Amino acid sequence: MSDTSGRSRARRPLRRAFLAVVSTLGLAAVAATAATPSASASAPPPPSGWNQVFLDDFNGPAGSGVNTSDWQYATGKGYPGGPANWGTGEIETMTNSTDNVSLDGNGNLRITPRRDGAGNWTSGRIETNRTDFQPPAGGKLRVESRIQVPNVTGAAAKGYWPAFWMLGAPYRGNYWNWPAVGELDIMENTQGQNTVFATMHCGTSPGGPCNENSGIGSSTTCQGTTCQAGFHTYRMEWDRSTSVEEIRFYLDGVNFHTVRANQVDATTWRNATDHGFFIILNVAMGGGFPDAFGGGPDAGTQPGHPMVVDYVQVLSSGGGTTPPPTGNRDAYSTIQAESYDGQSGVMTETTSDSGGGQNVGSLANGDWLHFKGVNFGSTAARQFSARVASGAAGGVSGLVEVRLDSRSNAPVGSFAVGNTGGWQSWRTIPANISAVTGTHDVYLTFTSGQPADFVNVNWFTFGH
Repeated sequence: MSDTSGRSRARRPLRRAFLAVVSTLGLAAVAATAATPSASASAPPPPSGWNQVFLDDFNGPAGSGVNTSDWQYATGKGYPGGPANWGTGEIETMTNSTDNVSLDGNGNLRITPRRDGAGNWTSGRIETNRTDFQPPAGGKLRVESRIQVPNVTGAAAKGYWPAFWMLGAPYRGNYWNWPAVGELDIMENTQGQNTVFATMHCGTSPGGPCNENSGIGSSTTCQGTTCQAGFHTYRMEWDRSTSVEEIRFYLDGVNFHTVRANQVDATTWRNATDHGFFIILNVAMGGGFPDAFGGGPDAGTQPGHPMVVDYVQVLSSGGGTTPPPTGNRDAYSTIQAESYDGQSGVMTETTSDSGGGQNVGSLANGDWLHFKGVNFGSTAARQFSARVASGAAGGVSGLVEVRLDSRSNAPVGSFAVGNTGGWQSWRTIPANISAVTGTHDVYLTFTSGQPADFVNVNWFTFGH
């Protein structure tokens, strides 16, 4: 957005809208007799030629929550200002309670739907803080997870809807731009059937070039053990190295669905893919997708069956620049604000600043960004500068602060910023900082005497 009169953007991301009702795809139930794979395997090392850009093995004490440096909880029945029931008709309330989302102590995440005595359902939905997952120009991106979907079948599974999927980054900050900004459903399952669905959503709804609300999808069955009885690996590979860009979906290493750029018009493809994505894990109860296969939940549905997630891993390969490996950032290069490793209160949006890309916004008192492993070298940095914009109302301003290694440490430097002429009216503001050498985690913190948003940030860097 570019207005200068203030904004009414929601300060917490975001929502999933109108997910696929892939009623044209067949379901098949397959019996399984093979032994269940290990429930506590580690993520595989990156193959030759691939770089790891994100990994969560979900290691931690039993009963603890997820690492909020990597993940944020989406709670309630929808995002503030967005459609009710997450835009899909699902009926549960999402929570951050460890009753619904917790580690099991054996290297797994469990997302568990619960039902209380009054019949109300709760469940869990987590999203990566990062929104920059996309392949480099001319390269590839791989997003993979090893998952056992809820181990419940038949009437007891009625209404279950586990999913591993991604949404286009422009969705954070705009609740109503689906499906144009793209959605990649790497794994969906419903009703306890031994069938998984993979779908790309894009274009306009209803209908349009991507057949919404169904999307461009396909399905397959889990072999060896059913999807419910054991772990299986679900993968998406987004390939910009081919003559026609394509997005491939895999089950246990077998490619069963591919969407190619030439299946839709160039504008539709560009709008759906010319940006980063964020990753979502959730178990919904009810909604349009289960409705297409019998509905639910009802009185016969059994609560308490978790989706168990062993790991989530993101790799990139080839092309030009790739996201910097966590813990290896150069303090004297431009650090894009949207490449954060953790955040609070932040949204990401398309920027009109030179070079395009994205900026972070909705920054107000108490919000912060975390950047791991910034290397200042042996010659002390004494300067900091950031590319900022503000459409804050008159009298609203605040501080952009730099802290090292902990948000509770005193700032090593800061600058004040107020209205610059608009939320996309950019200027570079310098500041002096205390001498810094070595490698540190860098926190940008935002402090203001008012609760209103006061700044957007596109990038920052340090100097001697």
